Amino acid sequence: MTFAPNPVTTEQLVQYLSDHVGNEVGCKNVKEAASQLKLSYATACKRLKSYKAGIGKWNLTAEQIEKAYEAPAVNSAANYIPEKDDSYVPFGNFNSVRKVISSRKFYPTFITGLSGNGKTMSVEQACAAAKRELIRVNITIETDEDDLIGGFRLVNGDTVWHNGPVVEALERGAVLLLDEIDLASNKILCLQSVLEGKGVFLKKIGKYVRPSSGFNVIATANTKGKGSEDGRFVGTNILNEAFLERFPVTFEQEYPTSTIETKILLNAGCDQEFTDNLIKWAGIIRKTFFDGGVDEVITTRRLVHIVQAYDIFGNRLDAITKCVNRFDDDTKQSFLDLYTKVDAGEDSEYTEEEK
Repeated sequence: MTFAPNPVTTEQLVQYLSDHVGNEVGCKNVKEAASQLKLSYATACKRLKSYKAGIGKWNLTAEQIEKAYEAPAVNSAANYIPEKDDSYVPFGNFNSVRKVISSRKFYPTFITGLSGNGKTMSVEQACAAAKRELIRVNITIETDEDDLIGGFRLVNGDTVWHNGPVVEALERGAVLLLDEIDLASNKILCLQSVLEGKGVFLKKIGKYVRPSSGFNVIATANTKGKGSEDGRFVGTNILNEAFLERFPVTFEQEYPTSTIETKILLNAGCDQEFTDNLIKWAGIIRKTFFDGGVDEVITTRRLVHIVQAYDIFGNRLDAITKCVNRFDDDTKQSFLDLYTKVDAGEDSEYTEEEK
């Protein structure tokens, strides 16, 4: 018999056997496949070495399971410590968050507060300060066990197991940040054992992953997991009470004081005059918002966006306009009219008491 100079690959041999015989094959099956594919029997047996299940027996799923255990989700040598932002100004719950992270204790923490007030940033910078690895997961209504824990992926024709971010954080002893946790569905309950500090069992591959020293879970949300009563945060859900109960502490994040917010804008590159006007303008809007007078609010993040827009476009009112265009026309115009008055010194009575 003459054999091809470039014999078929192992994958093609396995595929042929799977299609014509199944996962359990014997010597006769391998000989027939070798003949059809123009391979010597010895070469075919060598190719199937990792599938060996006994004398004269091969299990075509065995290697896949072995690969599943060995396939890493990411490069284990990667460094997940966030970069320190020199312009960051600590405020609110930052010191408390840093204490939790620096302690390296397992102490699940829930941080709630309105959008754009520095919840996620505080966790990132606390990890940077403590030189702790951080793995962040952005939660949506579609997030499920496969996204969080891991699953099988097709890589170069092979089906291999890839760890999800939760398993990766468990094994590395990293801080796991579940961002926007109140957008989750009940599929998030797959993390119950993780929130108890007991690790997780990967039932698809029969492996138990225990938390390494330093592992912790921090969740951020715009609500307290009870839904958005005023409908402001569309898509947020009522989270399972048993799930919420596994967070021993909840931090409420408020907007920074005017003094802190001034430092934030100055660090972002804003000049003093424009900074003072923006702080005064945002303060009036927030007071009106909390009094129920308007449905929108100017967040700290949006103020930074305005400063960035000013740096790009070079015109203050134009920068503000571009950054409030997302609001409805009436709200947008009232905000612009208010800034015009603030800029002209007509609303100088606004002051904010230090907290």
